Amino acid sequence: MNKINVHVNDETSRLRSVILGTAASNGPTPSLEDAYDPKSKLHIKQGTYPQIVDMVEEMTAVAAVFEKYDVQVFRPKTIEDCNQIFTRDIGFVIDNKFVKSNILPDRENEIDAIQYVIDQIDPQNVIRPPEEVHIEGGDVMLYGDHIFVGTYRGADYADYIIARTNPEAIEWLEKTFPQKKVVSFNLRKDNEDPYSNALHLDCCFQPVGKDKCIIHKNGFLQEEEYHYLVDFFGKENCFEITKEEMFHMNSNIFSIAPDVVISERNFTRLNTWLRSHGITVEEVPYAEIAKQEGLLRCSTLPLIRD
Repeated sequence: MNKINVHVNDETSRLRSVILGTAASNGPTPSLEDAYDPKSKLHIKQGTYPQIVDMVEEMTAVAAVFEKYDVQVFRPKTIEDCNQIFTRDIGFVIDNKFVKSNILPDRENEIDAIQYVIDQIDPQNVIRPPEEVHIEGGDVMLYGDHIFVGTYRGADYADYIIARTNPEAIEWLEKTFPQKKVVSFNLRKDNEDPYSNALHLDCCFQPVGKDKCIIHKNGFLQEEEYHYLVDFFGKENCFEITKEEMFHMNSNIFSIAPDVVISERNFTRLNTWLRSHGITVEEVPYAEIAKQEGLLRCSTLPLIRD
């Protein structure tokens, strides 16, 4: 069996290997009680929750882009009637370590479905945080020697099914990766209003290109933490998205290289801005999957970037 030498140090370096989720057996539309996020709830109520056939088509379009750029693609083993689209939640790579996430307990079998990939990584480089550490890949953003992490510091953390990365995770990252500067951001959470809920950090922020980022001010509970990022990248390098654009997940595109991204075809303003900065935009349809409060970054788990 070939060994996979995982390596990821940032969000935009040339992608070589990735796990792309699957919508092959997503199951029936969940009941409102079983929905994990306010955006899914909205579409369940409206009768517009996405159909499997449409989501499979959208993911096939992404797989085709990866093929075009000669990226090695793994897919999870199919679990009947299980939403396996969002592989970013269940694991992530920092430098040469694969971290298995501690996620919502009833999603544990999603990790089992990619175990065949994890088995190809040197066991010394596979780590799992202790039980009290809640962490999901959508909240973990790499930028060279920095790790940007979304969290929720409120005392009512337990009341939010959408609060996925706890303050204990910040401490764990600092201990486990002492060579990195870990910077955490308190995110706005709302169980009911998808326009005011940042499920993960990548729902309101993401680096793109060599020195730019996409950002949404209202996703951050502390204004000074939003300003930290604006100052870090420089105001002229930040693309500010509106509340409506955040709702449609404009910050959740995915970089194949500093000068190539996959983006949703309806993100007109963003895609125009990216092209104006010399970035090739591979447009795909992804509006159905977006109804579950996740987009392109959420459904990919990079294993190797140059």
